[in-house]
Amino acid sequence: MKDKDKIKRYKFHIIICIFIAIFCIGITPKGLQNDTFYTIKVGEYISQNGIGNLREDPFSWQELPYTFPHWLYDFLMYEVYALGGFLGIYISSIVLTIILGISIYLTSNKISKNAPMSAIVTFMAMYLMVPYIAARAQLLTFSFMVLTLYLIEKYLESAKRRYAVGLIIFSLLIVNLHMAVWPFFFVLFVPYLVEYFISRDIITFDLIPKFKILIYKLKKDNEKIEKLRNGIKENQKRREELKKNPYKIRVVRNDNVKKLFIVMLICAVMGIFTPTGITTPYTYLFKTMSGNTLQVINEHKPLDLGSNKDFVAFFLVFIVILTFIDVKIELKHLLYYLGILYLALNARRQVSMFLIICTPILARLVADIFEKYAPELQKKLISLVSNFYSAVILGTVFIIVSIQNIKPKLNQEYYTNQDYPIYAVKWMKENLDVNNIRLFNEYNYGSYLIFEGIPVMIDSRCDLYTPQYNTKTGDPKDGQDIFMEVQNIATNTDDYRETFNKYGITHVITYQDSNLNKKIKNNSDYTKVYPLTKEEREVEKRFVIYAKNNL
Repeated sequence: MKDKDKIKRYKFHIIICIFIAIFCIGITPKGLQNDTFYTIKVGEYISQNGIGNLREDPFSWQELPYTFPHWLYDFLMYEVYALGGFLGIYISSIVLTIILGISIYLTSNKISKNAPMSAIVTFMAMYLMVPYIAARAQLLTFSFMVLTLYLIEKYLESAKRRYAVGLIIFSLLIVNLHMAVWPFFFVLFVPYLVEYFISRDIITFDLIPKFKILIYKLKKDNEKIEKLRNGIKENQKRREELKKNPYKIRVVRNDNVKKLFIVMLICAVMGIFTPTGITTPYTYLFKTMSGNTLQVINEHKPLDLGSNKDFVAFFLVFIVILTFIDVKIELKHLLYYLGILYLALNARRQVSMFLIICTPILARLVADIFEKYAPELQKKLISLVSNFYSAVILGTVFIIVSIQNIKPKLNQEYYTNQDYPIYAVKWMKENLDVNNIRLFNEYNYGSYLIFEGIPVMIDSRCDLYTPQYNTKTGDPKDGQDIFMEVQNIATNTDDYRETFNKYGITHVITYQDSNLNKKIKNNSDYTKVYPLTKEEREVEKRFVIYAKNNL
């Protein structure tokens, strides 16, 4: 009977993975984001020049230092593009989305021990993840982060070396694929360490009484010393009782955490194995946090709960379950939930991390509910889905839904002239010596200019244009704050003429409805050179180009 149940469970896993794949094909966006353009170009540069010099930027006319924070991902994406163009990029996004969905499901099942509930929350999470699915390095590292949880759980369960080796390999890959999220890899270890310390009473709340005892020893006040010692003993008894009969929080002791800590230290050493420089991975986050891009770029800004109601509903489920239902949450899972929720509220880009990391925890809570109130439900659902006819019916539903999602994408362009200066770039390449001009451009379309081989003032590699990164002496005071200079011109904060004179700007490309265009068209030092003819005006509705007089 056990073998029969095991076979049904395997069938269920296979069927759910197929359903996840079909679902992910339908939800994967086709349109490209800014980062994809420079990713391809950086990958091309690495393919042609190797990894011997990944510390200087070859794409801005300002000759800045650059750290190439996701060089390996860029290289891989260029190879995909070289083989299949933008269609290849789109297919790779579908494949990585499928891998992410299956990773969340497997990790949820590992933590919750309930396959049907894991499947349900996985579909819910992947639906909410749609805004964060794009041909960017994060799409690959999302899966690594989720599977890191899986490997940690497996290692704590058995302490087998292969899981430790897997974690070390993940660390090495992440630091080369997406250096910006490498520090987050270590955050995933912290809740396990804290829970272990508390389970061993290494962390206590008796530090102040113990300090007072030392003072009273000097005063030889034995009565107060004895009173404090009795209070400490009572606190210890209460903590032990709480561990045995927790109200909502369950503290689990696992002595393999000591070995996990050693594995984490080895993982930290992997940062030296990158061609971007030995110290770069260890300073990258600090430089980013001390820069000003966090206050300007939308994905770094605090989360607007009013416009993210789906996310609000997702995290409120946790509150409802823990408040009104008789289930317990493990301390490490509560720490994950609170910690990543805090990060998400402070930076909307972390919502994606909240979804992928907290989904397995939600699966565990929901599984505990059904285990308590409907213990036979899991077996019934597994039997139902594993049935051939049920699987065919459910599969048909998923296929129909996926087809409906794909239909609008069939004729969709990967990018349009509403977002990127397609026609303006064509004109520049035909009429200007693009490698010998100093072009002012704005942030959102700089990566497309790089993709088309035009040196830029700025692009969406925002860190490159902050003094923390482009200083050649190590002191940010010696760097250039190009990011804010361009931003201030776009927001009409600074006088553009000062910046243009500072950098010797010879040509300008901007939006026709921008503040800069309204000002520069009245500047006698610059003349509009595009669009001028009737044909140019008919196709170009978005961008305008100016050239400085007397060049």
